[in-house]
Amino acid sequence: MLLLIIRAIYIVVCVGAIATFAFNQNSAAPTIVLQNPVLSFFVMLAIVLSILLIDVLIPRKRVEVISAIYFGLLIGVLLTYLMNLALAPMFAMLDSMNAEGFAIGGGVTLMAILILPYLCVTFLLQTKDQFRFVIPYVEFSRELKGGRPMVLDSSALIDGRIADVMETNIVDTQFIVPSFILQEVQDIADSQDKIRKSRGRRGLDVLKRLQQDPKVEIKVHETIEDKEKTVDQKLVDLCQEMNGRLVTNDVNLNKLASVQGVDVVNLNDVANSLKPRFIPGEHVRIKIIKEGDNQNQGIGYLDDGTMVVVENGHREIGKDVDTIVTSVLQNSSGRMIFSKMYDGNV
Repeated sequence: MLLLIIRAIYIVVCVGAIATFAFNQNSAAPTIVLQNPVLSFFVMLAIVLSILLIDVLIPRKRVEVISAIYFGLLIGVLLTYLMNLALAPMFAMLDSMNAEGFAIGGGVTLMAILILPYLCVTFLLQTKDQFRFVIPYVEFSRELKGGRPMVLDSSALIDGRIADVMETNIVDTQFIVPSFILQEVQDIADSQDKIRKSRGRRGLDVLKRLQQDPKVEIKVHETIEDKEKTVDQKLVDLCQEMNGRLVTNDVNLNKLASVQGVDVVNLNDVANSLKPRFIPGEHVRIKIIKEGDNQNQGIGYLDDGTMVVVENGHREIGKDVDTIVTSVLQNSSGRMIFSKMYDGNV
């Protein structure tokens, strides 16, 4: 809205200024355009409105690109000036020796001012990330807490454990919730399906909980709607643009982001890394609550939700038994412990 107001004011100011200039010119102006006030008005108005059109057609501008062009032109012109200043005596001597009257110094200066700014601009554009500490043009926003920002996926909000992690004070960085992720969670909360509705409401409650925590810096990032890209690809693009990390529980999104070079924080991996470690031969006391998929197996769960498969434990359903760990299977989906009944001989 603010941009629309600024652009409207810009148009009004341009029309007024150009009209004042065009219709107050002397009729003895040297050019045909200036001799015709109406023609000069429309020509000048078309030029300034073309700038407005370019601004509208390029909505997403990057300050580092603009700064790289600016500094490239500045350095290129400066190098040309210094070169011309240093070689001026030699150019004067060559011009005086040239019988045909060709201005060698002027030609060299012209070529330099055409070549050097171009080389400087392209060099800075190709290596702008390496000049972050040389040319201070990257961040004009306030300094962020901690390191790189973390971009939250809808699955991370719905999961809810991210709020518990933040309460431990182990993470000190800014969290970003893209507007399209917020809309996705809102759509899930408005679903007719009771399970999806409850999941969506939990995601909104988690977001509200994070916003109310004074120790958490969380921001809803407004993005331009792009229907041609999937939500997953828009998340990856945003992480690349902000040099952020993606927080998710989605296995497929995890793979997509990793392939495109985006760092991913998988909450399942975080939870698994904090669970107690069990090694083969260690004793575990577990309550068997049901039969396993295979014959003679019993299933129990640790306090953190880890499933324990007990060989020959089907007869002990409902009882607390001592077991010995035989192997542990762990991946991003969770962890599973395989054990056997402890008979006191091991």
